[in-house]
Amino acid sequence: MKKQIGKTNALYPSLTTILGTTINGRPNFITIAHVGIMNHGDPQYLSFGVSKSHFSNQGIIENKVFSVNIPSRDLVVETDYFGIMTGKSTDKSSVLETFCTEGYEAAPMLKRCPVSMICKLARTIDFETHDVFIGEIVATCADEEVLANNKIDISKVNPLLFDMSSIQYWSLGEPVAGAWNAGKVLKKK
Repeated sequence: MKKQIGKTNALYPSLTTILGTTINGRPNFITIAHVGIMNHGDPQYLSFGVSKSHFSNQGIIENKVFSVNIPSRDLVVETDYFGIMTGKSTDKSSVLETFCTEGYEAAPMLKRCPVSMICKLARTIDFETHDVFIGEIVATCADEEVLANNKIDISKVNPLLFDMSSIQYWSLGEPVAGAWNAGKVLKKK
C-alpha cells in the first residue's frame, strides 16, 4: 500500500552540473542539480532553477551567456565546494583550470569536466524564491576519451547524480534495457 508523504519532490536523483559565468571580470562557478531538458530539437534548450540569493545569477543575467559543465565522480570534492561556497566572498576561479571559446569569454568552462556546454540565455522566469534560467545550447565540448562514434558515452563520463532525500552524491549503475525497444515485447501481435 502506498503512503502519502506530502508535497515531496520525487524526481531525484538528478544530474549534477556546474554553471560557469563571469562577474566583475572574474570566472565564477556554482553547482546546480535542479536542471531540466526542455526539448531535443533544434534549437535545444535546458533549464536551471537557481535560488535568487546566489551570486551567479548576476553574471548570467548581465552576460546573457553561461557554461554548463558536467563533472565526473572524481570531481566530487570540487563540485561540492562550488556549491557550498559563495562567489560573493570566495574567489572560486582557481579551484580548477578554466578555458573559454572565442565569442563566449563570459562563459568559462572547466577543463577537468569531461563535457561542457555553452548556453545563451533565452529566457529568465522570475519566481518568488528562484530564477529559472532557460539556456539555448550553442556549443558542446567533450573530451575525446568520453566519446564513442562521436557521441557522448555516459558510462565514460561517469557523472555525479544528486539525491535530495539522502543529501548524497551518487554515480551511475549499469544499463537496464534499450530505450524505445524494451517495451516492444508488449505490443500486440
